[in-house]
Amino acid sequence: MAKKIILALLLFPTLIAAQINTERVMTIARNALYFEDYVLSIQYFNQVINAKPYLYEPYFFRGLAKINLDDYQGAEADCNAAIQRNPFVIGAYQIRGLARIKQNKFDGAIEDYKKAIEHEPENVTLWHNLTLCHIQKEDYKEAENDLSKLIAIAPTYTQAYLMRGEVSLKQKDTIRALQDFDLAIKMDKYSPDAWSSRAIIKLQQGKYAAAESDLDNATHLSSKNAGNYINRALARFHQNNLRGAMQDYDVALDIEPSNFIGHYNRGLLRAQVGDDNRSIEDFDFVIKIEPKNMMAIFNRGLLKAQTGDLRGAIKDYTTVINEYPNFLAGYYNRAEARRKIGDRNGAERDEFKVLKMQLDKQNGLTASNKNSQKDSTDKNKDNNKTRKKSDKNMENYGKIVIADDSEAEKQYKSDYRGKVQDRNVEIQMEPMYLLTYYEKASEVKRTIHYHKYIDDLNRTNVLPKRLYITNAESPLTEEQVRFHFSLIDTHTSDIVQQPKDARRRFSRSLDFYLVQDFTNSIEDLTQTILLDNTFFPAYFMRALVRCKQLEYQKSKDDLSNTVAAISLERKPEVLALDYDMVKSDLDHVIALEPDFVYAYYNRANVLAMLKDYRAAIADYDKAIGLNKDFAEAYFNRGLTQIFLGNNKKGITDLSKAGELGIASAYNIIKRFTEQTE
Repeated sequence: MAKKIILALLLFPTLIAAQINTERVMTIARNALYFEDYVLSIQYFNQVINAKPYLYEPYFFRGLAKINLDDYQGAEADCNAAIQRNPFVIGAYQIRGLARIKQNKFDGAIEDYKKAIEHEPENVTLWHNLTLCHIQKEDYKEAENDLSKLIAIAPTYTQAYLMRGEVSLKQKDTIRALQDFDLAIKMDKYSPDAWSSRAIIKLQQGKYAAAESDLDNATHLSSKNAGNYINRALARFHQNNLRGAMQDYDVALDIEPSNFIGHYNRGLLRAQVGDDNRSIEDFDFVIKIEPKNMMAIFNRGLLKAQTGDLRGAIKDYTTVINEYPNFLAGYYNRAEARRKIGDRNGAERDEFKVLKMQLDKQNGLTASNKNSQKDSTDKNKDNNKTRKKSDKNMENYGKIVIADDSEAEKQYKSDYRGKVQDRNVEIQMEPMYLLTYYEKASEVKRTIHYHKYIDDLNRTNVLPKRLYITNAESPLTEEQVRFHFSLIDTHTSDIVQQPKDARRRFSRSLDFYLVQDFTNSIEDLTQTILLDNTFFPAYFMRALVRCKQLEYQKSKDDLSNTVAAISLERKPEVLALDYDMVKSDLDHVIALEPDFVYAYYNRANVLAMLKDYRAAIADYDKAIGLNKDFAEAYFNRGLTQIFLGNNKKGITDLSKAGELGIASAYNIIKRFTEQTE
């Protein structure tokens, strides 16, 4: 979804007759933007702006890069500059609207989306964001009008029904909201938002088993949403499944380590099962986040007393009593702790305070007050296990925390569309491998990819950094961008002095690749091969760079009909013939180094792109034969089997991929398991 949005925006017509150098820099900048190397792309757009400040394009695309770096103020300023130079670029209003939303400038965002909708009245993304702006302003009538138009345009758009359900909830119409959530699930049973939205209503209705069932589906379909596990823990807690609730809090905190509710509630449950020391750790974390959270401090005091840290307990009790001087339980527990450490006078003072407070309470409680208290108790009978997060009544220190209504309602709301962080609901294959200096760290998969030839190449110290074999590229930082631009100059000087040095050509080709200059990178790789046709890394990287060029071009072709703008020229379609050079380079790699497993894997990916699935499976087989723990090969072979209709074989491979660390495999297994039953 994210790449499609960016690509759609990349396809706005070029209305300028720029010089060749400017066009080339813009092309490189767009490549960097497409491949999510935002810092680098900004450097290139800066060059164009310095050369030709009257152009709208570099401002617009730089704003797009900034919004993906969460620089909302900068993105808005760049969109202002783009609109001043060309007020007919609809994408600029869309991006500025999103930047304004992130700064809570909803009126300005509404103006932007309305302006864009005038030109693109059937753009679902624009209507989606406009609706959410009206919801934020609590203008529910306008939100309902927006949704009516959105559903008329896209009657199968599940998010519209979820938003309409949210609007109903804002207006306390639970029945209508539930109808919309039911409809969303019926339309798209693979939407985790639909299941989690309905689950929250069931939680509010006290239908805990039904809520747990819905959240089972939500967690299967989206394993990275901490809120779903928090909510399922609540459903399990109400069914007295404390172990299951704690397991859910564990998962939620793995996903979102700073989640307040997760730590507080897990601390309470750990205390209930006697895991006092780890319970203290949870409350320590809560207090670190909220140093004035008296309930957490009091709970920690109780646990410290339980574990023998009486002086620590007294300190916590005193902190709470200073804040709440009429808190009876504070004096009672401090008296007990003081007596145990031999502080008889202190204990007696606390005990006297407890006795006085009890007498005052007994004498002040009239018959009328008793009746009022009874009514209140009956009314809240079902809620006596939980409290709202904003509840500051110290008597509720031992209750499980639930989100306030305003926070709970956010669970129903879809994200604003248009950012690269939007969830990609499409099933995608694992990417190709390459040789690079920078690898993105993974908390789940920590495989070290090794090949003796590459290790020997690193030992020669010809290259400026250690070369990694990876399919998880890391975008360059600003410092790294400057470093590799400087290296290009250095290598150029060296090549002039030693024009026959193949390794230096290869080294410069990597620098060109890292700064997204694919044309010069391919030229250097070709020269490397001409100088040494046995150097297989050059063939391997040339195949990768060419494939990236084709991927970018093909994506533009696929989206050319979706952009509401007049294109000055028809871009040539990417054909199977264009991939022949890619396959030819990988054939050379395999011929030169038959045990280089990544060449088989990459060639399989290319064949899969061309829908030659059986040939792709043959190459994945070879890759797995060389490396039985090749997670990505299992994952992609599994998807390829599914594309051929062999769901059972595909699920077996996906299961192995999940076992080896690719967590997204389990979500896909869930989707296709039902089709095999």
